Amino acid sequence: METNFDQDVIAAIFKFVWSKKAIDREKIEDGEASKGEERAGTSKKNRPTSANPNAVRLSCELLRLFVTEAVQRAATIAEAEGGTKIEATHLERILPQLL
Repeated sequence: METNFDQDVIAAIFKFVWSKKAIDREKIEDGEASKGEERAGTSKKNRPTSANPNAVRLSCELLRLFVTEAVQRAATIAEAEGGTKIEATHLERILPQLL
């Protein structure tokens, strides 16, 4: 059974992260400006950021493959230990390999 990630959800996650990073960047820029430094050419406008639909589709596929690989590796560990369920400890053991 092949399950795909919802592209709208992945795009929303990307937008959330981009917005958070933009806010963090503005805080840093505001802090630098308050020290008396002027930065030429900087704009504090929030411009909408969007992702190319093909990039979102590719990101969904990459995420699906990553999760599938993680589950398969964790299942191998669980099976080697004689278990029939994947537990958090199995995932913790394979994370260094994936990262």
